[in-house]
Amino acid sequence: MGQLQAIIVPVTPFQQNCTVLFDGDTKKGVVIDPGGDFDRIKEAIASQNVDVEAIWITHGHIDHAGAALDLKEDLGVEIIGPHKDDKFLLDNLATTGLKYGLTEGVRNVTPDRWLEEGDTVSVAGHTFDVFHCPGHAPGHVVFYNPEARFAIVGDVLFNGSIGRTDLPGGDHAALIRSIKEKLLPLGDDIGFLCGHGPGGRFGEERRNNPFLNDIGYA
Repeated sequence: MGQLQAIIVPVTPFQQNCTVLFDGDTKKGVVIDPGGDFDRIKEAIASQNVDVEAIWITHGHIDHAGAALDLKEDLGVEIIGPHKDDKFLLDNLATTGLKYGLTEGVRNVTPDRWLEEGDTVSVAGHTFDVFHCPGHAPGHVVFYNPEARFAIVGDVLFNGSIGRTDLPGGDHAALIRSIKEKLLPLGDDIGFLCGHGPGGRFGEERRNNPFLNDIGYA
């Protein structure tokens, strides 16, 4: 078992960070949040000859799940996540696509496995703990690997910002609780990849993120 490696593929006009996460030795991997631009995702997979074992979804917004069904059918793998509280979002992806002009390949998605707080998921022998982190979306989940001290946080936390909460099911207080009670206590050294923009470390966000300073967590 080798080290985990990641290819970031910005997809959709929202420039969402679809992530191809794989073991550097075995090349077995997963695709996380395939929001669109199916061909670009397939090119990234082929560039490292990744053997995709599953698709993981952090939450049900179109820029994170819009190409999930096409990719599932092409690769013959399961869709895992998010939490079932995002079912209403995944059931309406096609309608949402019409609203935003994102119609190519966007279809409603039913995951093969919903995730709950305390579940685990694995890729190539690397195990990730699942945290249910509502706020940006009610069924948002975060994937955390304790060995690598690394998390995939979707749109819960950004470098210098936090997820928006003005979309259906959003809840600012719940988002702050998710960050303050579930993510930051994991440790300042935890590295993270997020859904938009560059990643970072929890310690830097705890000290410098103005949205977290506002709640007295600096």
